Amino acid sequence: MRILHTSDWHLGRALEGRERDDEQREVLSEVAGLLDSERVDLLLVAGDVFDSGNPPASAEQLFFDALEEMSQGGRRAIVVLAGNHDSPERLVAANPLAARFGISLVGLPSDVLTVQDAPGHAHRVRCAPSFIELAIPGVPHKVAVAALPYPSEARLREVLSESSDEREQQQAYSDRVRGLLQNLAALFSPDAVNIVASHLYVVGGQESESERPIQLGGACAVAADVFPETAQYVALGHLHRPQEVAGCPVPARYAGSPLACGFAEAGQQKSVVLIDVEPGSAANVRTVALKSGRPLVRWDVAGFVEALGLCEQGKDPEAWIDLTLRLDAPLAPSQVQALRKARPRIVGIRPILPDAQRIASSLPPQRRPVDALFAEFYRRSCGAEPDPEMLKLFLELLDEDPSTPDGAAP
Repeated sequence: MRILHTSDWHLGRALEGRERDDEQREVLSEVAGLLDSERVDLLLVAGDVFDSGNPPASAEQLFFDALEEMSQGGRRAIVVLAGNHDSPERLVAANPLAARFGISLVGLPSDVLTVQDAPGHAHRVRCAPSFIELAIPGVPHKVAVAALPYPSEARLREVLSESSDEREQQQAYSDRVRGLLQNLAALFSPDAVNIVASHLYVVGGQESESERPIQLGGACAVAADVFPETAQYVALGHLHRPQEVAGCPVPARYAGSPLACGFAEAGQQKSVVLIDVEPGSAANVRTVALKSGRPLVRWDVAGFVEALGLCEQGKDPEAWIDLTLRLDAPLAPSQVQALRKARPRIVGIRPILPDAQRIASSLPPQRRPVDALFAEFYRRSCGAEPDPEMLKLFLELLDEDPSTPDGAAP
Protein backbone atom coordinates (compact mmCIF):
# COMPACT_ATOMS: atom_id res chain seq x y z
CA MET A 1 0.00 0.00 0.00
CA ARG A 2 1.20 3.50 -0.81
CA ILE A 3 0.07 6.50 1.26
CA LEU A 4 0.62 10.21 0.62
CA HIS A 5 0.69 12.42 3.72
CA THR A 6 0.13 16.18 3.51
CA SER A 7 -1.26 18.85 5.83
CA ASP A 8 -1.72 22.55 6.56
CA TRP A 9 -3.12 23.65 3.22
CA HIS A 10 -4.52 26.84 4.82
CA LEU A 11 -6.81 27.48 1.87
CA GLY A 12 -8.08 31.04 1.82
CA ARG A 13 -5.00 32.48 3.50
CA ALA A 14 -3.72 35.74 2.03
CA LEU A 15 -0.18 37.06 2.15
CA GLU A 16 -0.54 40.38 3.97
CA GLY A 17 -3.67 41.15 2.00
CA ARG A 18 -2.58 39.56 -1.29
CA GLU A 19 -4.84 36.72 -2.45
CA ARG A 20 -3.08 33.49 -3.39
CA ASP A 21 -5.91 31.39 -4.81
CA ASP A 22 -3.96 30.71 -8.02
CA GLU A 23 -0.91 29.48 -6.09
CA GLN A 24 -3.04 27.29 -3.83
CA ARG A 25 -4.79 25.81 -6.87
CA GLU A 26 -1.42 25.19 -8.52
CA VAL A 27 0.07 23.37 -5.53
CA LEU A 28 -3.01 21.17 -5.08
CA SER A 29 -2.86 20.32 -8.77
CA GLU A 30 0.77 19.29 -8.27
CA VAL A 31 -0.23 17.06 -5.34
CA ALA A 32 -3.00 15.52 -7.47
CA GLY A 33 -0.45 14.78 -10.18
CA LEU A 34 1.81 13.06 -7.65
CA LEU A 35 -1.08 10.93 -6.42
CA ASP A 36 -1.56 9.64 -9.95
CA SER A 37 2.08 9.31 -11.01
CA GLU A 38 3.03 7.57 -7.76
CA ARG A 39 -0.11 5.36 -7.81
CA VAL A 40 -1.12 6.34 -4.31
CA ASP A 41 -3.85 4.28 -2.61
CA LEU A 42 -4.62 6.55 0.38
CA LEU A 43 -4.34 10.31 0.85
CA LEU A 44 -4.03 11.60 4.45
CA VAL A 45 -4.60 15.32 5.08
CA ALA A 46 -3.59 15.96 8.69
CA GLY A 47 -5.51 19.14 9.47
CA ASP A 48 -5.72 22.87 8.82
CA VAL A 49 -7.35 22.46 5.44
CA PHE A 50 -8.58 26.05 5.74
CA ASP A 51 -7.00 29.12 7.26
CA SER A 52 -10.09 29.99 9.29
CA GLY A 53 -13.27 28.42 10.58
CA ASN A 54 -15.25 30.61 8.17
CA PRO A 55 -13.32 30.31 4.90
CA PRO A 56 -14.28 32.24 1.76
CA ALA A 57 -16.45 30.44 -0.77
CA SER A 58 -13.53 30.31 -3.22
CA ALA A 59 -11.46 28.32 -0.69
CA GLU A 60 -14.26 25.81 -0.10
CA GLN A 61 -14.79 25.43 -3.84
CA LEU A 62 -11.06 24.79 -4.30
CA PHE A 63 -11.10 22.18 -1.51
CA PHE A 64 -14.03 20.21 -2.93
CA ASP A 65 -12.76 20.43 -6.51
CA ALA A 66 -9.34 19.16 -5.39
CA LEU A 67 -10.78 16.24 -3.40
CA GLU A 68 -13.03 15.21 -6.27
CA GLU A 69 -10.03 15.12 -8.61
CA MET A 70 -7.78 13.37 -6.10
CA SER A 71 -10.33 10.66 -5.25
CA GLN A 72 -10.45 9.24 -8.79
CA GLY A 73 -14.18 8.83 -8.48
CA GLY A 74 -13.87 6.88 -5.25
CA ARG A 75 -11.14 4.45 -6.29
CA ARG A 76 -8.62 6.23 -4.03
CA ALA A 77 -9.32 6.60 -0.30
CA ILE A 78 -8.99 10.03 1.33
CA VAL A 79 -9.02 10.84 5.05
CA VAL A 80 -9.12 14.50 6.15
CA LEU A 81 -8.82 15.68 9.77
CA ALA A 82 -9.82 19.02 11.24
CA GLY A 83 -6.97 21.16 12.55
CA ASN A 84 -7.10 24.05 14.99
CA HIS A 85 -7.88 26.50 12.17
CA ASP A 86 -10.78 24.44 10.82
CA SER A 87 -14.40 24.47 11.96
CA PRO A 88 -15.02 20.78 12.77
CA GLU A 89 -18.76 21.05 12.15
CA ARG A 90 -18.31 22.86 8.86
CA LEU A 91 -15.67 20.41 7.64
CA VAL A 92 -17.80 17.30 8.24
CA ALA A 93 -21.03 18.75 6.84
CA ALA A 94 -20.14 17.36 3.41
CA ASN A 95 -19.63 13.78 4.64
CA PRO A 96 -22.85 12.37 3.10
CA LEU A 97 -21.65 13.42 -0.35
CA ALA A 98 -17.94 12.91 0.29
CA ALA A 99 -18.48 9.26 1.26
CA ARG A 100 -19.59 8.50 -2.30
CA PHE A 101 -16.07 9.41 -3.42
CA GLY A 102 -14.24 7.35 -0.79
CA ILE A 103 -13.61 10.48 1.31
CA SER A 104 -13.82 10.49 5.11
CA LEU A 105 -13.94 13.85 6.93
CA VAL A 106 -13.26 13.77 10.69
CA GLY A 107 -14.01 16.94 12.66
CA LEU A 108 -14.02 16.15 16.40
CA PRO A 109 -12.34 13.42 18.47
CA SER A 110 -15.81 12.09 19.29
CA ASP A 111 -16.89 11.80 15.63
CA VAL A 112 -18.00 8.33 14.51
CA LEU A 113 -18.45 7.85 10.77
CA THR A 114 -20.71 5.20 9.26
CA VAL A 115 -19.69 1.85 7.82
CA GLN A 116 -20.28 1.55 4.06
CA ASP A 117 -20.94 -1.20 1.57
CA ALA A 118 -19.48 -0.01 -1.72
CA PRO A 119 -17.59 -2.73 -3.63
CA GLY A 120 -15.37 -1.26 -6.32
CA HIS A 121 -14.90 1.96 -4.32
CA ALA A 122 -12.81 2.87 -1.29
CA HIS A 123 -15.13 2.45 1.67
CA ARG A 124 -15.24 2.19 5.45
CA VAL A 125 -15.61 -1.31 6.90
CA ARG A 126 -15.17 -0.53 10.61
CA CYS A 127 -15.64 2.72 12.53
CA ALA A 128 -15.31 4.06 16.09
CA PRO A 129 -14.69 7.55 17.52
CA SER A 130 -11.61 8.90 15.66
CA PHE A 131 -11.08 5.51 14.05
CA ILE A 132 -11.65 4.28 10.49
CA GLU A 133 -10.77 0.99 8.81
CA LEU A 134 -10.85 1.15 5.03
CA ALA A 135 -10.98 -1.25 2.13
CA ILE A 136 -9.43 0.12 -1.07
CA PRO A 137 -9.82 -1.30 -4.60
CA GLY A 138 -6.73 -3.16 -5.76
CA VAL A 139 -5.21 -3.33 -2.27
CA PRO A 140 -5.20 -6.88 -0.81
CA HIS A 141 -5.28 -5.70 2.82
CA LYS A 142 -7.17 -3.09 4.78
CA VAL A 143 -5.81 0.06 6.42
CA ALA A 144 -6.76 1.15 9.94
CA VAL A 145 -6.40 4.88 10.64
CA ALA A 146 -6.45 6.25 14.18
CA ALA A 147 -7.63 9.63 12.91
CA LEU A 148 -7.47 12.04 15.85
CA PRO A 149 -8.46 15.62 14.90
CA TYR A 150 -7.06 18.57 16.87
CA PRO A 151 -7.67 17.46 20.49
CA SER A 152 -7.97 20.71 22.42
CA GLU A 153 -9.71 20.72 25.79
CA ALA A 154 -12.65 22.52 24.18
CA ARG A 155 -12.99 19.94 21.41
CA LEU A 156 -12.53 17.06 23.83
CA ARG A 157 -15.13 18.78 26.05
CA GLU A 158 -12.93 18.09 29.06
CA VAL A 159 -10.97 20.02 31.66
CA LEU A 160 -7.73 18.09 31.84
CA SER A 161 -6.08 19.87 34.76
CA GLU A 162 -7.20 22.18 37.56
CA SER A 163 -3.60 23.24 38.15
CA SER A 164 -2.26 26.66 37.17
CA ASP A 165 1.25 25.22 36.83
CA GLU A 166 2.20 25.02 33.14
CA ARG A 167 4.27 21.85 33.57
CA GLU A 168 1.38 20.07 35.26
CA GLN A 169 -1.01 21.28 32.57
CA GLN A 170 1.29 20.01 29.85
CA GLN A 171 1.73 16.66 31.57
CA ALA A 172 -2.03 16.26 31.97
CA TYR A 173 -2.62 17.10 28.31
CA SER A 174 0.15 14.78 27.11
CA ASP A 175 -1.18 11.95 29.29
CA ARG A 176 -4.72 12.43 27.98
CA VAL A 177 -3.58 12.31 24.36
CA ARG A 178 -1.47 9.24 25.15
CA GLY A 179 -4.57 7.54 26.58
CA LEU A 180 -6.65 8.45 23.54
CA LEU A 181 -4.04 7.05 21.17
CA GLN A 182 -3.60 3.88 23.20
CA ASN A 183 -7.35 3.28 23.10
CA LEU A 184 -7.34 3.79 19.34
CA ALA A 185 -4.35 1.49 18.91
CA ALA A 186 -6.30 -1.26 20.67
CA LEU A 187 -8.51 -1.31 17.57
CA PHE A 188 -5.57 -1.99 15.24
CA SER A 189 -5.47 -5.33 13.43
CA PRO A 190 -2.32 -7.38 12.71
CA ASP A 191 -3.72 -8.11 9.25
CA ALA A 192 -4.07 -4.41 8.37
CA VAL A 193 -1.77 -1.46 7.80
CA ASN A 194 -2.01 0.56 11.03
CA ILE A 195 -1.57 4.33 10.88
CA VAL A 196 -1.93 7.23 13.33
CA ALA A 197 -2.90 10.63 11.92
CA SER A 198 -3.36 13.71 14.09
CA HIS A 199 -3.01 17.48 14.37
CA LEU A 200 -0.73 18.04 17.36
CA TYR A 201 2.27 19.96 18.62
CA VAL A 202 4.99 17.56 19.73
CA VAL A 203 7.57 18.91 22.17
CA GLY A 204 10.81 19.67 20.33
CA GLY A 205 9.21 20.38 16.96
CA GLN A 206 10.64 23.31 14.99
CA GLU A 207 8.07 26.06 14.74
CA SER A 208 7.75 28.91 12.26
CA GLU A 209 6.52 32.39 13.15
CA SER A 210 3.72 32.00 10.59
CA GLU A 211 2.02 29.38 12.80
CA ARG A 212 -0.29 31.60 14.79
CA PRO A 213 -0.62 30.64 17.61
CA ILE A 214 0.03 26.91 17.94
CA GLN A 215 0.07 26.74 21.71
CA LEU A 216 -0.43 28.77 24.85
CA GLY A 217 2.82 28.36 26.73
CA GLY A 218 3.52 24.64 26.62
CA ALA A 219 0.17 23.39 27.89
CA CYS A 220 -1.03 22.07 24.54
CA ALA A 221 2.08 20.08 23.70
CA VAL A 222 2.62 16.33 23.86
CA ALA A 223 5.71 14.24 24.46
CA ALA A 224 7.16 12.37 21.50
CA ASP A 225 6.61 9.02 23.19
CA VAL A 226 2.79 9.28 23.34
CA PHE A 227 2.41 7.46 20.03
CA PRO A 228 1.70 3.71 20.13
CA GLU A 229 4.48 1.35 19.08
CA THR A 230 1.97 -0.72 17.13
CA ALA A 231 1.48 2.11 14.63
CA GLN A 232 3.56 1.71 11.49
CA TYR A 233 3.61 5.44 10.71
CA VAL A 234 2.44 8.65 12.41
CA ALA A 235 1.18 11.39 10.06
CA LEU A 236 1.14 14.80 11.75
CA GLY A 237 -0.06 18.28 10.95
CA HIS A 238 0.35 21.61 12.79
CA LEU A 239 3.96 22.64 12.12
CA HIS A 240 4.65 24.22 8.74
CA ARG A 241 8.29 23.15 8.48
CA PRO A 242 8.57 19.59 7.08
CA GLN A 243 10.40 17.51 9.69
CA GLU A 244 10.85 14.16 11.34
CA VAL A 245 9.70 13.79 14.95
CA ALA A 246 12.67 12.92 17.16
CA GLY A 247 12.16 10.51 20.04
CA CYS A 248 9.07 8.82 18.61
CA PRO A 249 9.01 5.01 18.90
CA VAL A 250 7.80 4.66 15.28
CA PRO A 251 8.40 6.69 12.07
CA ALA A 252 6.62 10.02 12.51
CA ARG A 253 6.71 13.18 10.43
CA TYR A 254 5.17 16.59 10.00
CA ALA A 255 4.40 16.93 6.30
CA GLY A 256 4.51 20.73 6.65
CA SER A 257 2.54 23.24 4.63
CA PRO A 258 2.77 22.65 0.86
CA LEU A 259 2.91 26.41 0.26
CA ALA A 260 4.84 28.91 2.37
CA CYS A 261 2.25 30.72 4.49
CA GLY A 262 4.40 33.74 5.37
CA PHE A 263 7.89 35.20 5.09
CA ALA A 264 8.93 33.31 8.22
CA GLU A 265 8.86 30.24 5.95
CA ALA A 266 11.02 31.83 3.24
CA GLY A 267 13.62 29.37 1.99
CA GLN A 268 11.89 26.24 3.29
CA GLN A 269 11.68 23.39 0.79
CA LYS A 270 8.05 22.33 0.81
CA SER A 271 7.19 18.67 0.29
CA VAL A 272 4.80 15.78 0.81
CA VAL A 273 5.52 12.38 2.36
CA LEU A 274 5.14 9.04 0.60
CA ILE A 275 4.86 5.89 2.72
CA ASP A 276 5.11 2.34 1.36
CA VAL A 277 3.92 -0.19 3.93
CA GLU A 278 2.35 -3.62 4.31
CA PRO A 279 0.80 -5.29 7.37
CA GLY A 280 3.39 -6.27 9.95
CA SER A 281 6.31 -4.63 8.11
CA ALA A 282 8.35 -1.49 8.67
CA ALA A 283 7.24 1.54 6.68
CA ASN A 284 9.46 2.91 3.92
CA VAL A 285 9.18 6.70 4.20
CA ARG A 286 10.41 9.28 1.69
CA THR A 287 9.72 12.93 0.98
CA VAL A 288 8.95 14.42 -2.43
CA ALA A 289 9.78 18.09 -3.00
CA LEU A 290 7.08 20.40 -4.33
CA LYS A 291 7.76 23.06 -6.95
CA SER A 292 4.54 25.08 -7.09
CA GLY A 293 3.96 28.54 -5.66
CA ARG A 294 5.94 31.74 -5.82
CA PRO A 295 9.09 32.02 -3.70
CA LEU A 296 8.93 34.30 -0.65
CA VAL A 297 12.06 36.46 -0.46
CA ARG A 298 13.29 39.08 1.96
CA TRP A 299 15.36 41.99 0.66
CA ASP A 300 17.40 44.10 3.08
CA VAL A 301 18.92 47.02 1.16
CA ALA A 302 20.73 50.25 1.93
CA GLY A 303 18.39 52.77 0.37
CA PHE A 304 15.75 53.66 -2.19
CA VAL A 305 18.13 53.80 -5.16
CA GLU A 306 19.49 50.30 -4.50
CA ALA A 307 15.98 48.89 -4.01
CA LEU A 308 14.71 50.46 -7.24
CA GLY A 309 17.78 49.13 -9.03
CA LEU A 310 17.06 45.58 -7.89
CA CYS A 311 13.48 45.94 -9.13
CA GLU A 312 14.58 47.24 -12.53
CA GLN A 313 17.24 44.51 -12.84
CA GLY A 314 14.52 41.88 -12.40
CA LYS A 315 15.97 40.26 -9.28
CA ASP A 316 13.76 37.39 -8.02
CA PRO A 317 11.26 38.01 -10.82
CA GLU A 318 8.56 35.52 -9.70
CA ALA A 319 8.84 36.11 -5.96
CA TRP A 320 6.77 37.88 -3.37
CA ILE A 321 9.12 40.44 -1.77
CA ASP A 322 9.33 41.66 1.82
CA LEU A 323 11.48 44.80 1.61
CA THR A 324 13.50 46.32 4.44
CA LEU A 325 14.95 49.73 3.57
CA ARG A 326 17.70 51.30 5.68
CA LEU A 327 17.33 55.04 5.16
CA ASP A 328 18.70 58.39 6.30
CA ALA A 329 15.38 60.15 5.64
CA PRO A 330 11.76 59.00 5.38
CA LEU A 331 10.52 57.70 2.04
CA ALA A 332 8.46 60.11 -0.02
CA PRO A 333 5.07 58.85 -1.27
CA SER A 334 6.37 59.11 -4.83
CA GLN A 335 9.25 56.76 -3.95
CA VAL A 336 6.87 54.20 -2.48
CA GLN A 337 4.75 54.41 -5.64
CA ALA A 338 7.85 53.99 -7.80
CA LEU A 339 8.88 50.83 -5.96
CA ARG A 340 5.42 49.31 -6.17
CA LYS A 341 5.12 50.19 -9.85
CA ALA A 342 8.53 48.64 -10.59
CA ARG A 343 7.68 45.47 -8.65
CA PRO A 344 3.96 44.97 -8.00
CA ARG A 345 4.67 41.89 -5.87
CA ILE A 346 6.45 43.85 -3.15
CA VAL A 347 4.22 42.89 -0.23
CA GLY A 348 5.66 45.04 2.53
CA ILE A 349 8.01 48.01 2.68
CA ARG A 350 9.63 48.46 6.08
CA PRO A 351 11.77 51.62 6.34
CA ILE A 352 14.34 51.74 9.12
CA LEU A 353 15.68 55.14 10.13
CA PRO A 354 18.68 55.36 12.47
CA ASP A 355 16.96 57.78 14.84
CA ALA A 356 13.40 56.54 14.39
CA GLN A 357 13.35 54.41 17.52
CA ARG A 358 14.96 57.15 19.65
CA ILE A 359 12.52 59.81 18.37
CA ALA A 360 9.50 57.57 18.88
CA SER A 361 10.62 56.65 22.39
CA SER A 362 10.93 60.32 23.34
CA LEU A 363 7.25 60.97 22.68
CA PRO A 364 4.77 60.60 25.57
CA PRO A 365 2.75 57.35 25.32
CA GLN A 366 -0.51 59.13 24.51
CA ARG A 367 1.09 60.63 21.36
CA ARG A 368 2.70 57.43 20.11
CA PRO A 369 0.97 55.02 17.70
CA VAL A 370 -0.26 51.74 19.14
CA ASP A 371 1.97 49.72 16.80
CA ALA A 372 5.03 51.66 18.02
CA LEU A 373 4.13 50.92 21.63
CA PHE A 374 3.74 47.23 20.86
CA ALA A 375 7.04 47.14 18.94
CA GLU A 376 8.85 48.76 21.87
CA PHE A 377 7.31 46.28 24.31
CA TYR A 378 8.33 43.38 22.05
CA ARG A 379 11.90 44.68 21.73
CA ARG A 380 12.21 44.96 25.51
CA SER A 381 10.75 41.50 26.06
CA CYS A 382 12.39 39.54 23.23
CA GLY A 383 15.41 41.58 22.17
CA ALA A 384 14.31 41.70 18.50
CA GLU A 385 11.93 43.45 16.14
CA PRO A 386 8.43 41.95 15.95
CA ASP A 387 7.62 40.02 12.79
CA PRO A 388 5.27 41.99 10.46
CA GLU A 389 2.65 39.23 10.63
CA MET A 390 2.74 39.28 14.43
CA LEU A 391 2.27 43.06 14.41
CA LYS A 392 -0.59 42.70 11.93
CA LEU A 393 -2.28 40.08 14.12
CA PHE A 394 -1.92 42.34 17.19
CA LEU A 395 -3.61 45.21 15.36
CA GLU A 396 -6.39 42.89 14.14
CA LEU A 397 -7.02 41.69 17.69
CA LEU A 398 -7.02 45.28 18.90
CA ASP A 399 -9.64 46.20 16.31
CA GLU A 400 -11.85 43.35 17.58
CA ASP A 401 -11.79 44.73 21.17
CA PRO A 402 -14.81 47.02 21.55
CA SER A 403 -13.41 48.42 24.79
CA THR A 404 -10.48 50.03 22.96
CA PRO A 405 -11.30 53.36 21.24
CA ASP A 406 -10.00 53.77 17.69
CA GLY A 407 -6.44 54.98 17.70
CA ALA A 408 -6.07 54.72 21.48
CA ALA A 409 -3.42 52.70 23.24
CA PRO A 410 -4.71 49.67 25.16
